[in-house]
Amino acid sequence: MTFWLLLILGLITYIILQRSVANITRTPVWLLWLVMMTPAVVLIIWAEMTPDDGAVPAWGAISVMTGCFILYLWLLYRGRTSPDEQPQPPATAAELSSSLNTLKDQLRPIAPGEETQLRDCFNWSVYALHQLEYRPQAVICRGQLRTTPDRAYRTIRENIEQQFGDRFLVVLQEGENRKPLFVLAPNPKQQTQTTLADPTEHPAIALGLFLITLFTSTTVGVELAGIESDRWQADPSLLLEGLPYACALLGVLGIRELGRYAIARRHKLDTSLPYFIPFPFFLGTLGAFLRIRSPIPNRKVLFDTSLVGPLLTFMVSFPLLLWGLSQSQLVPASDTSGILNFQELIPTFSLLLSLCSGLLLPGSLDSSQAIQLQPIAIVGYLGLILSAFTLMPIGRLDGGQMVHAMFGRRTALAIGQISRVLMLLLTILHPELFLWALLLFLIPLRDSPALNDVSELDNKRDILGLLSLFLLAFILLPVPQMLTRALS
Repeated sequence: MTFWLLLILGLITYIILQRSVANITRTPVWLLWLVMMTPAVVLIIWAEMTPDDGAVPAWGAISVMTGCFILYLWLLYRGRTSPDEQPQPPATAAELSSSLNTLKDQLRPIAPGEETQLRDCFNWSVYALHQLEYRPQAVICRGQLRTTPDRAYRTIRENIEQQFGDRFLVVLQEGENRKPLFVLAPNPKQQTQTTLADPTEHPAIALGLFLITLFTSTTVGVELAGIESDRWQADPSLLLEGLPYACALLGVLGIRELGRYAIARRHKLDTSLPYFIPFPFFLGTLGAFLRIRSPIPNRKVLFDTSLVGPLLTFMVSFPLLLWGLSQSQLVPASDTSGILNFQELIPTFSLLLSLCSGLLLPGSLDSSQAIQLQPIAIVGYLGLILSAFTLMPIGRLDGGQMVHAMFGRRTALAIGQISRVLMLLLTILHPELFLWALLLFLIPLRDSPALNDVSELDNKRDILGLLSLFLLAFILLPVPQMLTRALS
């Protein structure tokens, strides 16, 4: 089990590094990956070498984590600022002038003669334009907002579409001084059309992956039911014993992705089909995903698309958890008991899980007792963990985009950084959460802004967002000792 967890973490870590930092540093991705994986490998080796007392000293764990994180940042920024990568200046004044003119043309998404047309798109009664700045592949339009953000964005976008067609994506966002500004970027519409024509985008592929995932999840469910692989291979009818687990797991993942698909289609966003990822070990699957290709039009749509996934996951998995706990049983706790051991689960790391366990399994909060989860309870428990992970207010996680929609991009960055630190501190109480904390530090804090990234949410969405953050705290906060005694 430990090997497969380490393998999955390694694959996820490498994919995140490849997508987030490969384009901003010359440091090899494999070297950054090796540094980030070192703490997990060291802690696992320590636990394997000390079977009698596998607890890692707190000072040792913190030292390894801090040292590797500092080394990772040093390697990352050393690759970005290497002198060998700096461009050499032209040798003569003529070459310098020619280079500057070429660079200026490259930085202008519009021709110099079109600048007057662009300025005419900004009505003084809506947005008083003061200056234009040319950046790589973008034009920044700074001015003074004179009406509501919704009306300003709608008016300016319509004017630009009348003058330039669909050449640009029009973005309204907050500048450094928190004043709204418009950004014009080349419209990647042709790339989107190419993606839509991709032959791999076919319902048969999505259906095939689902059927394969159903089989791999069923085999894992059979093993959770106590049937060894030799038996069900000799008698395939025994696979029916694993169907309840597989159906519950794929139901949770499927309803989550179908909900995201439905909300995206409701807002007329271009999205792929939901795809399941089969995996023949551990849980039987690595989850499911879909990709939203269209830019998000505003913060309300950003909120809706980010909230629906965790909300549906919790709504489906929580009843499964309650029913599964009622069918589970207590076993004596041992040194291997913990929050990742489904056969000897310690529920006190989570306030919500402790309340459910204390009510449905009297005596489960006793330090000498652990819970042997029934297969359906495992699915409900995993859904609870998945809801908490995706609700973390960091980067492109659902929680990060939700907080971005609620408080704005700048505030979301600060909340994300604080959440990382708090999760790291939580690993002092529960070292099993270290891998979770490590993944959160690998996820970039910034996410993509909405086209209209200034207009705020309505009260209904703000309340739903706050309730979701409260749910996250309710899942992750450990149960107070006084409450444990009361429930016991």
